[in-house]
Amino acid sequence: MSDRQWTLVANLFEVSGGRGVPPRHSRRTLLDACCYVVCTGCSWRMLPREFPHWDNVYKTFRRWSAQGKFEQMHDRLRAQWRERVDRDEKPSAAVLDSQSTRSSPQGGESGYDAGKKVKGRKRSLVVDTLGLLLAVSISAASVQDRDGADDAVTSSMGKYPSLSTLFVDSAYAGK
Repeated sequence: MSDRQWTLVANLFEVSGGRGVPPRHSRRTLLDACCYVVCTGCSWRMLPREFPHWDNVYKTFRRWSAQGKFEQMHDRLRAQWRERVDRDEKPSAAVLDSQSTRSSPQGGESGYDAGKKVKGRKRSLVVDTLGLLLAVSISAASVQDRDGADDAVTSSMGKYPSLSTLFVDSAYAGK
């Protein structure tokens, strides 16, 4: 992560003041390690030695995920990008679509999408008109598009009350 990128998100990962043992690794190093795993797709145990021990990084990742740090970081960067391209920080229109993909047995609940002939999972995405992610929901591939998208639509409408238009295709008819 570059210095410029770090300055945009550093305050999200600040250590709260208090008693206790000071952290052994900087928040930036831990975030770099998390980004390395996400970008390369390697397993946690395969982290290069220049990063902290994988177990420490993994536990930090889980804690930050539970605290919503990555979602906050994404929201902040999306808002900054929208302002940079002369758009309102809050979107007024969005696009909804879904995609069925194969999944491994460890991938959780799966089903068969007869229309696309895929056994696996379905992801429903809501993006703004710039293509920036607003919400996502995951379901079995056998779930109809209009039913699987409920969580993503509800989430995006709750988080962005400014949304007044949602573009969808015919797979979402009837709801």
